[in-house]
Amino acid sequence: MFINVLNQTKSLARVRCLIYILTIIIRGHKALNKRSFVTQEHTADYRTLLLTGPRTDQEVIHMADEDISMPVNTDLLVAEDIYLTSGVHIGTQQKSADMKEFIYKVRQDGLYVLDVKKTDERIRAAASFLSRYDPRRILVVSARQYGQKPAREFSKAIGAPAFAGRFVPGTLTNPATPGFIEPEILVVTDPSADKQALNEALNLGIPIVALCDANNETRNVDLVIPTNNKGRRALACVYWLLAREVLVARGNLKDPADFSMGIDDFEAKLV
Repeated sequence: MFINVLNQTKSLARVRCLIYILTIIIRGHKALNKRSFVTQEHTADYRTLLLTGPRTDQEVIHMADEDISMPVNTDLLVAEDIYLTSGVHIGTQQKSADMKEFIYKVRQDGLYVLDVKKTDERIRAAASFLSRYDPRRILVVSARQYGQKPAREFSKAIGAPAFAGRFVPGTLTNPATPGFIEPEILVVTDPSADKQALNEALNLGIPIVALCDANNETRNVDLVIPTNNKGRRALACVYWLLAREVLVARGNLKDPADFSMGIDDFEAKLV
């Protein structure tokens, strides 16, 4: 998936961002378990990398190597039962080739089950990645009805803008569009439902983080969080965890237990 994106993208800065993300996921996700991972120096370096792209690929990989020499924590962010009772692992009866690596098994009824350990890994990676940005330059998008409240609560918790509901074409690319915004990174709830926002982000060459179900195509996504992205409770759980971990990574929370919000606060009402 990363190779496809690297081949397709026209943005050198985005290519280098992808190299950095890929290095973290393949070799450095262990380091992401360290709560004090993000330093002010790293943040400044990464913003320079994203905005101006002055570094070589070797320098980018060296940045990741510096971060990898940290202790390993094999615990999940929450008890596995919370993932399971929230339905985070419940996929679809169709599987895309892109999502094959995130599939744990196939049930007898043909439903693909996602690996919650990989979901947990990617939440850690995404939280660390997002914590490096000015939250005002992160845009969170959700066209799906049950994803709108979780997306809004997540954005509110980390101080980022959100676009919940129908995404107006030109919001990222046409300055004459009401609500025009110039984000540095996009978070989408579903690459399929949020296709308009995703395409505009691609045109801008900014990184894209996406919640992806078993049937999603991910060739234009830079950082995949494998999860049920259709269920109310699953979306609430993932966005709640992501908000908590971003705040911890930024140093706004010393301990995850200090996060005052719960999954229920992120869950949309049944309609």
